[in-house]
Amino acid sequence: MACAGSADGGEPERRSLVPLLAVCTGYFMVILDVTIINVAVPAVGRDLSASLTGIQWITDGYTLVFAGFLMTGGALGDRLGNRRVFCSGVVVFTASSAACAFAPSAPFLVAARLVEGLGAALIVPGSLALLQQSYPAPAARARAFGLWGSMAGIAASAGPLLGGLLVSTVGWRWVFLINLPVGVACLVLTLRQVAPSPRQADRALDWPAQCAVVAAVALLTAALNEAGRRGWSDPAVLAGVGLAVLAAVAFVVRERLARSPALPLSLLRSRATSGGATIGLLFNFAFYGMVFTASLDFQHQRGFSALATGAALFPAVAMTMFASVLSGRLSRRTGDRPLVTSGMLLAGLGLAGWAAAGAAPAYPLLVAPMMAAGFGTSFALTGTTATVMGAAPRAYAGAASALFNTTRQIGSATGVALGGSLLATHGDYNAGLRTSMALGALAYLIAAGIAWRCVPAKPDQAAA
Repeated sequence: MACAGSADGGEPERRSLVPLLAVCTGYFMVILDVTIINVAVPAVGRDLSASLTGIQWITDGYTLVFAGFLMTGGALGDRLGNRRVFCSGVVVFTASSAACAFAPSAPFLVAARLVEGLGAALIVPGSLALLQQSYPAPAARARAFGLWGSMAGIAASAGPLLGGLLVSTVGWRWVFLINLPVGVACLVLTLRQVAPSPRQADRALDWPAQCAVVAAVALLTAALNEAGRRGWSDPAVLAGVGLAVLAAVAFVVRERLARSPALPLSLLRSRATSGGATIGLLFNFAFYGMVFTASLDFQHQRGFSALATGAALFPAVAMTMFASVLSGRLSRRTGDRPLVTSGMLLAGLGLAGWAAAGAAPAYPLLVAPMMAAGFGTSFALTGTTATVMGAAPRAYAGAASALFNTTRQIGSATGVALGGSLLATHGDYNAGLRTSMALGALAYLIAAGIAWRCVPAKPDQAAA
């Protein structure tokens, strides 16, 4: 793997891994915070005497700000330099994590979580842009993207296990305290080992477009979160979706008229960019919907503890690292299209097998479907990431990363909301669970079809 600024791999392998380790550590910390809090909120509610609304905002507030400001984080990275914005995000995230850990009341914790979400929105777009900058050689970049992608699956699935372990041993405040040494290490490694990023100081930030994106994503995410509790026909949910659509239309109109658009519409017209973003939405919808509904099934129907639930989800986690490394190595020989397509087909087969396993199947029968979903998603993520980033001009690397991660976040929120709604409203719980898995399988199959049409056969075709 090439070191930062080196395409020939002449640097020692150990040294070349440091930029990758720094960037992926920040990304892992952000995604872990999405799921680790879920098993801690009951203890938080008891300790801080939080209301039900307060508990919901502890989890949802972070997600809303994170999803809403991803595009802004990407635009700031392109204008001010991705390393600078990435490091600023790490500082904000780490400091707000400390505030969360020492929160004296529920309102204080909610406010700190909102700031934490802002730090996350600054970290994630810059992470991909920095990897693209640090590993210019296609083979090295593919391996870097593979490890970056595996961080999401590992963090999402390991969150409940780690959260349950911390809450049951040292208390819920350590769910946030563990971010402090990780954040400091990430900041030091990035400043020392990642080269400064070029700045596009002449590019305007286009604040009207940024506000429209924030409104659209935040409204849609809020509506999807509420749909899981209120139902899809609730007036508040329908109003949120409608307002989100209006905000998205306003964004498109503004970008057509802007001299320096935040996200050039030519990027969206690119088959590789739009297709890759859609694939990301679909496989996040399926994977995170599976993790969420499986967690509920293991805890509420099978009586597993939070710690046992994390262990039960481990088969999906174990496959993500192996799949990302394998796909990064194979992409040099096969190109990205066959890897993304086969990964989506395998994951779809896994969830289809779960749906066909019958009512309340024994846990051993679910191990293979979870392994297939984890392997297939991570196997496809490397090529999808390379497709989106390869199609974007270097000047818009942050914006392309933000677009990709925004669509993935929307997919995650949709999958969780729909899965929760199916479990809550379906007359038969097991039938609702199987329906959720069947919809996930369908999303994977649609993603496979899009991949075959939109993912270039060879890496160098994406830019074309």
